[in-house]
Amino acid sequence: MDAADLYGCRVTVMGLGLHGGGIETARFLCRHGASVTVTDTRPESDLLSSIEKLAGLPIRYVLGSHEESDFSGADMVVKNPAVPRSAALLEKAKRIETDISLFLKIFPNPVIAITGSKGKSTTASAIHHVLRDHPPGSRLGGNITVSPLTFADQLPPGVTVVLELSSFQLGDLSLVEATDETALLKPDVAVITNILPDHQNYYRSMNDYIDDKKMIFRGQRAGQHTVCNFDQSEGRRFAEETPAQPVFFSSAELPAGRTGGFMLDGSGWYQDEAGRRRILGPSDHAPTTRSNLLTAGVVLSLRALPAESVDEGLRGFPGVEHRMECFAERGGVQFVNDSAATIPEAALAAVQGIVARRGVADRLLLITGGTDKELAFDLFPQIARAASETFLLAGSATEKIVPILKREGIVFHGPYDTLAGCLDAVFDRAAAGATVLLSPGCASFGMFQNEFDRGRQFKRLVSERIGSADL
Repeated sequence: MDAADLYGCRVTVMGLGLHGGGIETARFLCRHGASVTVTDTRPESDLLSSIEKLAGLPIRYVLGSHEESDFSGADMVVKNPAVPRSAALLEKAKRIETDISLFLKIFPNPVIAITGSKGKSTTASAIHHVLRDHPPGSRLGGNITVSPLTFADQLPPGVTVVLELSSFQLGDLSLVEATDETALLKPDVAVITNILPDHQNYYRSMNDYIDDKKMIFRGQRAGQHTVCNFDQSEGRRFAEETPAQPVFFSSAELPAGRTGGFMLDGSGWYQDEAGRRRILGPSDHAPTTRSNLLTAGVVLSLRALPAESVDEGLRGFPGVEHRMECFAERGGVQFVNDSAATIPEAALAAVQGIVARRGVADRLLLITGGTDKELAFDLFPQIARAASETFLLAGSATEKIVPILKREGIVFHGPYDTLAGCLDAVFDRAAAGATVLLSPGCASFGMFQNEFDRGRQFKRLVSERIGSADL
């Protein structure tokens, strides 16, 4: 497929959204001469920020509902990842694409693809951080809220594209391949950081969720690499199933004969057929970040970068917004935004990481809770016990968390109907030596547009308060 094939094509973009994927898809299609209709079940008032970014483009909008003729009469329907694959109108489409499938079809650049329940954004960003400084450079896109269509037209040949891919984005490729009958995603390196329960309000079972994750390596060939988590049974099973060469990462020393990276005394090592060599030394990071940087180091080693460049590059990695982001400090109180922690396991890792780094003598004030994704919340007593005090945000998940904490005799504050009200209570309790951590362990919808909106509101409200507060 060539971008010129889009000229005159009647395209319906299903789901404009607020994360940028629908925006960049519509802009890319207009740029290449397609006749574009954007349709979304949300009303115009909810989508104004996205519509404003497309001002001046010849786009027809159908908002608040869908019209069947926009699907049956289109040459192509481009599906937003948030749209369920079971949506009946998709059956009317002659051809289904996504922004990811269009990119993969039109632009033949080498790809490093990363997925996983948690850690994929940090891992992908760290890989890009190092590769961009080594010719021919790299670009970063995908689930990290930057569609690859954003930069596709300015992408030089040979530049590596690092794609963070969600289970929704990967699973959607099966819709595209149902008509194309060829594997679109054939990454030079595929990475699965971990598998944890997530999105069970979308999937019928964990097996369905895992099957979508497997799409990341199904199209690979011999000579390419799949990087797997040796510490998880799923990771070891992926290594057996991939058609590519398996490479591992682990929190402990790998057995002899296994290729990959492992942690030893807080430093990362790479093991290959020639022995061991140190690739990075992430001892000053939290355990979850160390694991992500180790995984990135393995990928970069497969790219044959010098060990010194990998070590130096990863040490200079600044982190990712909304993921254990230490964004402010005032009066000896540190504020950490971990809004991207949308499952209980991520919140537990966050509190344990802060306690391990700062010591049990310091006070940890945890803001947690939110919306349910049909997950189990049995970890919340352990999460709350690791914190000095727990403040709950209201939501459907919190309604399940409250009785669990009460049953365990754990004291908590709230639930609070607003983040502002929650922060008022937190600031009343904060004192020098404390860490205020937003790590919800739940989805954000209802009180917020998404986890990024939740994180941004947290940072804004904290910044407003520390500008006048005497902590």
